[in-house]
Amino acid sequence: MLEFVIFAAYFTASIGLFAYGLNSYVMLWLFSRVREKVQGQALTSIPDEDSLPIITTQIPLFNEANVAERVICAVTAMNYPIEKHEIQILDDSTDETIEIVNQWVEFYSRKGFDIKVYRRFVRSGYKAGALQEGMIRSRGAFIAIFDGDFIPPPHFLRQAIFPFLRDVHLGLVQGRWGHLNDKDSLLTKAQSIGIDGHFVIEQTARTFNGLFMNFNGTAGVWRKSTIYDAGGWEADTLTEDMDLSYRAQLKGWKTKYLPNLVVPAELPHSVSAFKSQQFRWAKGSIQTAKKIFPRVLNAEISVFKKWEAFIHLTHYMIHPLMFSVAFLALPVLLFVDMRFSRGVIALLSVIMSFAVIAPSILYTISQKTIYKNWFSRICYLPVLMAIGVGIAISNTQAVIEAILGFKSEFVRTPKSGDKRIKNYRIKKPWISFLEIIMGVYAFVTLYFYWQVGNFLISPFLILYGTGFLHIGISGIMEVFQNFKKYFSPRSSPKTKSFGVS
Repeated sequence: MLEFVIFAAYFTASIGLFAYGLNSYVMLWLFSRVREKVQGQALTSIPDEDSLPIITTQIPLFNEANVAERVICAVTAMNYPIEKHEIQILDDSTDETIEIVNQWVEFYSRKGFDIKVYRRFVRSGYKAGALQEGMIRSRGAFIAIFDGDFIPPPHFLRQAIFPFLRDVHLGLVQGRWGHLNDKDSLLTKAQSIGIDGHFVIEQTARTFNGLFMNFNGTAGVWRKSTIYDAGGWEADTLTEDMDLSYRAQLKGWKTKYLPNLVVPAELPHSVSAFKSQQFRWAKGSIQTAKKIFPRVLNAEISVFKKWEAFIHLTHYMIHPLMFSVAFLALPVLLFVDMRFSRGVIALLSVIMSFAVIAPSILYTISQKTIYKNWFSRICYLPVLMAIGVGIAISNTQAVIEAILGFKSEFVRTPKSGDKRIKNYRIKKPWISFLEIIMGVYAFVTLYFYWQVGNFLISPFLILYGTGFLHIGISGIMEVFQNFKKYFSPRSSPKTKSFGVS
């Protein structure tokens, strides 16, 4: 009985990884269908000032002293009539961010900008709660949203608003995330490839083939009436952006993704910050799947669209599946009759190879699509694969918490900015020890497989062991490094330059 349970669990996890890997090929096929159409799509600005609608730009902040100044200055530098551009700083901060925000709001108010800061005594609903309260007070018919680590280009609003004026049924326009610090380290180089894979291939494939797509929480514009019609911002998941996106599309609203409208953003600078971000996205997406997918099933749409919505909403299930495969590989060897299962293990190894290679092909094509130096960039694919595996324990915890209904705080991803005013830290170092243990366990498993002459699974165990050890050791090292605090002189509005005087 034990033999059957172990092998069944291992087989199920392997087939699950195969299914998610197979969908990468589906995304590539869908992307290839619309690639020429998308690449030939030109961005259009609206030169006529009179036809421009009133837009409210929201900047939600929570203890982000390192980036608050930068994003406020970038938003005020956007080329849009100031009498038609309302700026809301939704600041729930409790630290130095308050002083920085006050300084810049006062500075730009004196220059004639319609800029206000809104603060709440209780941070109810976290980011979703702040966006909802700000929207209720807004005067714009459209709502642009930028997180603190983004720097919108001057042309963003004019080019994002154009599709709305052509289609009254359009509820959301999403821009593509660019990168501010992708060359800083191996970690940021790897992350940039992962982000590009999502935005260049997946978002393009979904939106231009009529599938559900999601607002990415920032660098996008909503029609305010769409948000109201969909039920407003809700805080019962950690991915309020994905939740609202699906509710709006289920209501019949259209969405549009503009892959050529790029907004540079800061990538998490540390392993702990990256894990924190991924934990929130993993838990939030599974929470959203539990909440939304039953509505998707009941919608009058094609089976293929429902299947792609399922894969989209539950994508982070790959991490508990990866963890299961890594953990069960040794019990399979020790307790399952290898004379019976050797051929099946070989088949599973081929299936896992197919699953592992698929995302790498997707990432490679994304790099080739937008970069001239794409070949040098894909050299960091092994790093991306390693960190993707290495965060499996943390994300497995996130998925389990979501499935069991455990509530947790919305934790903002720490940002460094272009000058570090405060050193923000993540308080979950204990999981790094589990990652190190799991890394050692993977290499012990590799040794046992070599002893019996089974080498097919070796590449996966090496990847798992390397990934877990890298993430775990990096996390421990960061705990020690965080004992040092870095401060730099804070600039004043008179000395900081973002194209305004």
